[in-house]
Amino acid sequence: MSFEQFDFDRRIAAAVHDVGFERPTPIQEQSIPAILKGHDVLGLAQTGTGKTAAFMLPILQRLTSGPLQRVRALVLAPTRELAEQIHQATAELAKRTKVRSATVYGGVSKRPQLQAIAKGTEILVACPGRLLDHLNAGSIDLSTVEVLVLDEADRMCDMGFLPDIKRIIGRLPEKRQTLFFSATMPREIRALSESILRDPVTVQIGTTAPVETVSHSLFPVSPSEKAPFLLALLGGTSTGRVLVFTRTKHRAQNLATKLRKAGHHASALQGNMTQNQRQRAIEGYRRGKYDVLVATDIAARGIDVSGISHVINYDMPDTVDAYTHRIGRTGRIHRTGEAFTLAVRGDGAMIRDIERVLGCAIERRRLEGFDYGDFNPERQFRQTTSRSTAGRSFRPRGRLRGSGSRPGSARSSRG
Repeated sequence: MSFEQFDFDRRIAAAVHDVGFERPTPIQEQSIPAILKGHDVLGLAQTGTGKTAAFMLPILQRLTSGPLQRVRALVLAPTRELAEQIHQATAELAKRTKVRSATVYGGVSKRPQLQAIAKGTEILVACPGRLLDHLNAGSIDLSTVEVLVLDEADRMCDMGFLPDIKRIIGRLPEKRQTLFFSATMPREIRALSESILRDPVTVQIGTTAPVETVSHSLFPVSPSEKAPFLLALLGGTSTGRVLVFTRTKHRAQNLATKLRKAGHHASALQGNMTQNQRQRAIEGYRRGKYDVLVATDIAARGIDVSGISHVINYDMPDTVDAYTHRIGRTGRIHRTGEAFTLAVRGDGAMIRDIERVLGCAIERRRLEGFDYGDFNPERQFRQTTSRSTAGRSFRPRGRLRGSGSRPGSARSSRG
């Protein structure tokens, strides 16, 4: 299938060609026709599957006719980074039309945001907290909104935005099209979707496991040796851009400092940074100034950087959903990637949960040449192994080669 079959306005079709889209991803192929017909849509798909274009292209098609210079589409996103990513993607797809977008999020001055809206914008991309501030102040009018998009709704719930979202929805016209995108469906999100969607078309793409283009490896290690192990792992790995996840802001900052001292071009991305600091880190990573970015889960939301070859879980995530979100940063849209997880004693239960979602065992590996001291990774392997994987051999690993799948690596399947 090609994008030509959607019969977009010629200006939108030209922009699709300009950005290099060749064929729609599954979420785009299944969502776009329903959205073009005016249906509410419940989209269940992981990060990196092409969701932004899936909802933005039909929105642009709708807005090419009708009045301009009023807010007709509202997109809610959980983080500033994701809001900015959606805004930039919209600018690319709408550049040949008269449709314009603006962003509203915290951490920066309100004045430039209001000035952009006052000049006339049809698409508003916003984080719930700052948008609610504007609504309470009477500085933004949403009475003309025709389409509401909730992107990464599950993460907005995790971040405590659910009450704000409900208040914002209460300010919108009842007659509207609603598009609801989420990677997972916890109880609160399912209840919200059922209350705001009218007879929705459900599109479900690979929601139970990370994308199939990612291979997975587990490296048992002692807690005290994590940092030197990571340095050895990076030193023996041919990579593109590397994204390292830690559990805390403090650890992200400290680890980035250690990596820089060891000669890596590294930066941190964590919640204590100002918006300008965060933006410089992301832009530096995107442009190649940094080849390693150390981030916490929430700070990493909305990162859309091509060429991430490896995601490394320096700390085990708290949930399987968090693992899925992390891994979704690599192996994006027809690319391959690798996911490395540093596992310590006590991670066994989470490993088993992840393996159940993957549908197979994650391959355990020893890093050749690394001095483990008294620590025995093979013994740790046995202690963290579920019954279903107890018979697997423990594979040593020498110098690592770039991204992509390898025989024997655990691979996910799309649900």
